[in-house]
Amino acid sequence: MRDMSRRALIRAGAVGAALAAIPPGSAAARPGKPGKPGKRGASYRAEYHFSVPDQWKNDPQKPIWIDGEYHYYYLYNADYLAGGTTTGTAWRLATSTDLVSFKDRGIAIPKDTTPNGDVWSGSAVVDADNTAGFGAGAVVVLATMEPDQTANTQAQYLWYSTDKGRTFKNHGTDPAVPNPGVKDFRDPKVIRDEERGRWVMVLAEHTKIGFYHSANLKDWTYVGGFVKEGIGVLECPDLFRITTADGTAKWVLGVSANGKAAGLPNTYAYWTGGFDGTTFTPDAPEPQWLDHGFDWYGAVTFEKHAADGAVDPAVRYAIGWLNNWDYPNTTPTIDADGFNGTDSIVREITLHRAASGTHYLASRPVQALDQHVSRTVDLGDVSVDGQLVLDYTGTAYELSTEITWDRLTGAGVQLRRSADGSRHIDAGVYGDYAFVNRRGAANPDTSGKWQESKSPFDASAHKVRLRVLVDRTSVEVFFDDGRHTHSMEAFPYLTDTRLALFTIEGKAVFRNTVIREFTV
Repeated sequence: MRDMSRRALIRAGAVGAALAAIPPGSAAARPGKPGKPGKRGASYRAEYHFSVPDQWKNDPQKPIWIDGEYHYYYLYNADYLAGGTTTGTAWRLATSTDLVSFKDRGIAIPKDTTPNGDVWSGSAVVDADNTAGFGAGAVVVLATMEPDQTANTQAQYLWYSTDKGRTFKNHGTDPAVPNPGVKDFRDPKVIRDEERGRWVMVLAEHTKIGFYHSANLKDWTYVGGFVKEGIGVLECPDLFRITTADGTAKWVLGVSANGKAAGLPNTYAYWTGGFDGTTFTPDAPEPQWLDHGFDWYGAVTFEKHAADGAVDPAVRYAIGWLNNWDYPNTTPTIDADGFNGTDSIVREITLHRAASGTHYLASRPVQALDQHVSRTVDLGDVSVDGQLVLDYTGTAYELSTEITWDRLTGAGVQLRRSADGSRHIDAGVYGDYAFVNRRGAANPDTSGKWQESKSPFDASAHKVRLRVLVDRTSVEVFFDDGRHTHSMEAFPYLTDTRLALFTIEGKAVFRNTVIREFTV
């Protein structure tokens, strides 16, 4: 089909933004292990992404490395199906050696066991030098709690573990960092400043990121702040140092932020710059965004360790919550599988320098995903002029290709396409932007406003590289080696398994086109 119109390509199917229906007569599936489908009936559980075993999860907590394993904590609510998101969260633990396959370890920090209530986001550190006095190698957590939600009582409380992060005790019931009278005062992120022999905390304080110092993780001193207006309330701050391939070092300050009102993403904003141990100085006043989709929130980055524990200074890992507070309870996994909570694939983050001199972060799926490939379909080079429906069918896979052309308006892929072509998710380029459009499939956005995400694209290159991760309720698209990434929730019918390639007003060659499936 030649000269497809943009309007025809993304026209919504009959499902619109409604939830995908569970096939009639199917039994609700039993909750499975993280990343595994339920054992009976129709399952929407992700095939190779991390998902909570049951009930609810939201914010990831920065994983730490202990005895050859990553310890991944996340906010978990065992009472979600009975009372929704208002019934509070604990910290649950999963461990992994490769960040693809995880083992559930149960509750690490319980909720509602002190007068301060449930436990919110924070961060864990390994106190190798016993600065806090709990013993060398103790795991110390600073996390937000809010004893009284009718007043400004969000504060940071200390928990510690002497069994290598499996279980924690509260260090009293008084805050380590009391609230100074701020409504939003949460999500501490702690790093070790080895150069100056102290701990540094970044804390979300409405539209400011506060900086704090401590010698012992118990007593903290405020030393300054970084303010950014115009992208909503700042949450889940992040601070780290990373180097380019040639050894150039930059500090990165990141936050989860809602930039929708300004036409910006609602994901992870970041600045590159310098940090002198007290003050962060950005290279530019406006942030860049690590994801341009609608569903990569509360993201954290963390160190990449070799088998011997050595840290790679040129690579960070990252993981984000595949959801959005605009529609947190909208997912077919609740009825089908008895849970609500899926994460992005773990990503490797690297620092690059653009031709303009600007430094930016690029993302790629964690390399260990290569070790879980169960099937490969190599299509080679495929010429397309209009639309080509491939023979391949699937609900969870990776597609990689490089699209090249001489002259056209747009090109890309149709994912999770229905047999009649009326339902699909589209990803590709059009004119001067890259996009992911979920309007043609069931998805959580009932407003109709957040259907297509966009990021800049230089059409003069006459090529674009796509790497697309498709799972049962998500699509993650990495454009041009992860220079821009889009993460989106979508809930296609389980019978929508087709895959198509398309061009608009021209023809292209989809080079080195490969599909891979994974077993986790």
